[in-house]
Amino acid sequence: MQVSIETTSGLERCMTIGVPAVELEEKVTSELKRIAKGQRVNGFRKNKPLPPAVAKRMFGKQARLEAVYQQMQQSFFQAVQENDVKLAGMPRFEPTQDEDGKDLEFKATYEVYPEVALADFSALSVERKSAEVKDEDLETMVDTLRKQKAEWTATEEAAKDGDQVNIDFEGFIDGEAFEGGKAEGYNLTLGSNSMIPGFEDGLVGVKGGDETTLNVTFPEDYQKEDLQGKAAEFKVKVNEVKAASLPELDEAFFNAFGVETADEAEFRSEIRKNMVRELDKAIRTLNKQQVIKGLVEQNEIDVPSALVDQEIDRLRQQAVQQFGGAQQFDPKQLPAELFKEQADKRVRIGLLMNAAIEQESMEPSAEKVEQLIEEVAATYQEPDQVREYYNNNPEQKSQVEALALEEQVVEKVLAAAQVSDVESSYEEVIRAANQPA
Repeated sequence: MQVSIETTSGLERCMTIGVPAVELEEKVTSELKRIAKGQRVNGFRKNKPLPPAVAKRMFGKQARLEAVYQQMQQSFFQAVQENDVKLAGMPRFEPTQDEDGKDLEFKATYEVYPEVALADFSALSVERKSAEVKDEDLETMVDTLRKQKAEWTATEEAAKDGDQVNIDFEGFIDGEAFEGGKAEGYNLTLGSNSMIPGFEDGLVGVKGGDETTLNVTFPEDYQKEDLQGKAAEFKVKVNEVKAASLPELDEAFFNAFGVETADEAEFRSEIRKNMVRELDKAIRTLNKQQVIKGLVEQNEIDVPSALVDQEIDRLRQQAVQQFGGAQQFDPKQLPAELFKEQADKRVRIGLLMNAAIEQESMEPSAEKVEQLIEEVAATYQEPDQVREYYNNNPEQKSQVEALALEEQVVEKVLAAAQVSDVESSYEEVIRAANQPA
């Protein structure tokens, strides 16, 4: 087998392979026998092999097509192994000589992984946030939990922050109703900031049965581009105002959040522990985002389009599953452009993280893996079952090991990078960690 490799552009390579005719003919003969076996042909006995000449006349073309494709695959992957090719994605085959009695020659076009030489970690600038759970954070959390279990009672009093109003509304821009600007029987908690600025403030003081008009402006960064920065008028009818009745801090309330106790101090202690775990995880998330940002900024690399295409397909599948996984819907109907930027970013990050792991000869730390499993286990009532699940499920544990390696990369970079520590609050850190990266 003769092999030559040339660079066509960027990460794309073209491999030319020559296969001796005798080697291909063996495959053609074998494939012809397979296809002809069991075929019923008028004039020939059932379950008896067809004469070779007849079999070749009837099935020779099909047998050669399949044999050539098999030979191209086999020869290509053999050449990949022998030439230590770092293949990224599947190749495209093109026979350039394919005639009976002659050597087979074909070209395989493919992409390879980029050679990544990482910039020194000390060149990275990283902002590292720090925070702690303060008493006022705990009080806010307990208050939030109470509001989650609030009972709503109709009132004739004027609505105030914290009250819930049931409203019908319709929005207009330049006198014209716009899509998505209408609702009936909508429950809105004042002060929740779930509506655009000015909307909830305009309903403070209303009573059941009132009708009012709100003049507001959509934010410049509103999710619907056609509404960004537009002035709007909302006509609102108030159907009902409800006041919240917060539950007592008693055993029933504690149990509702999985804390089996009647002691308020013990309940607060458990809530604080959860908040500390959440804060620690959020800080690690932000640190990871900062490190990744630095790696991307400091390391320009080519990204194989084949890997981006694979990631686009994964994102398409996730999108379909997120919206109910319609059985009759083909994910490939979703335009690739919707996912291309995100897919490119994911692949780029993956290549850089793998390069760091390889450069530092990292293996997943047993202590780090155990820590990550413990974090998950701590959120369940039966933590031992969670630990057993991961330890007895190699596939799931390998995912934890991959996360452990990523955290080890982050720690390695932070130890060498130019780090500026920034004091922050619990709420700011949690909010920032939940923002899209």
